[in-house]
Amino acid sequence: MSQRLDLLFLGSGNAFASGRYWSSFLLNERYLFDASPVVLPHLKRCGVPLEEIEAVFISHFHGDHFFGLPFLLLEYSELTARTKELTVLGPPGVEERVRTVTQAGFPNVFRKEKTYQETYVELRDGLQGELPGLTYLARSVTHVDGLECFGFRVQLDGRTVAYSGDSVLCQPLLELADGADVFVVECSCWEGACGPHLNPNDVRELRRRLGPGPTFILTHLDGGEADLGIENLLVADDLARFSL
Repeated sequence: MSQRLDLLFLGSGNAFASGRYWSSFLLNERYLFDASPVVLPHLKRCGVPLEEIEAVFISHFHGDHFFGLPFLLLEYSELTARTKELTVLGPPGVEERVRTVTQAGFPNVFRKEKTYQETYVELRDGLQGELPGLTYLARSVTHVDGLECFGFRVQLDGRTVAYSGDSVLCQPLLELADGADVFVVECSCWEGACGPHLNPNDVRELRRRLGPGPTFILTHLDGGEADLGIENLLVADDLARFSL
């Protein structure tokens, strides 16, 4: 029997959302997808064993998606001892970017000897890899000019989760989500257009083209909530947990 998927949303809002914290989610308490500025307090609030997080997938370098990572590294430096390797996956230059932001805020993180190995993986379109308990595929998606952005498809224990990252409607999203059990998909507004983001009509088109199979979970939302009339769809909220 395939393992159930546990998705904990540490935030569910876009960069401007009223009434929501910035979006990121944790899969099976081991794999973190994006690290919003509130990721550390929300992990603690939910009682997540911080030392068990294996990997952090950074979709792109907008602040609402990775400015929480220095706080997590500070935690490992000062409070929560860990011995497991931590893998951080992100766009090209990820190690330099993370170190620069962390150094600016918490220079003491790099003054102490680490009790664990920290590994950085630079993403490229089509990159496939393996982590403890998980295989992944990264695809370039279209968000804003001049910024490399990625979506992900991960497989663990016979189940598949796709994540759009931030994107407009593009072919890689369909390839990532085709046949997946769960598709975590951004939808940055409840009606009309959302700039370089997916909107409800885009999500309806994804459902039409993917069929009824993947359970959609909407995140990166504006404030409030609306019934979009899309089948097999869940709407994330801050600290919402889905077991599928």
